[in-house]
Amino acid sequence: MKFISNIVWALLFSTICLAQEKPVKIVFDVTSSNTKVHESTIRHVKAMSNAYPDSKFEVVMYSGAMDMVLKDKSVVAEDLEMLAKKDNIDFVICQGTMKRHDVDSDDLISGVRSVPDGILEIIEKQKEGWGYIKESQ
Repeated sequence: MKFISNIVWALLFSTICLAQEKPVKIVFDVTSSNTKVHESTIRHVKAMSNAYPDSKFEVVMYSGAMDMVLKDKSVVAEDLEMLAKKDNIDFVICQGTMKRHDVDSDDLISGVRSVPDGILEIIEKQKEGWGYIKESQ
């Protein structure tokens, strides 16, 4: 009888713990031109989105991270394009950075969208309660 009672309590406890898991919202800040940073960002976003499928993730790129989203220069193009198709992941590039690098939206990997200002995008996400991760090396 004690064994059955312990099983019931264990099942009840695990159900309560799982039910309390809340989805998260995380914005990733990428400014580096270092391709190792690009690769680790993709790894992190992929792992997090698989582990927390009900959560939301946004990667905001600006400054030196321009090559990360360019069709002909990105070392993560294939993975980025695949992840961008997921409903819970967004990849955005700063329009100011695009302008400085003379990049048109046709040059971007499919699924990447632009925002007027990368820094303001991050600030807005933080105001909405999103967590913040700076990707660097």
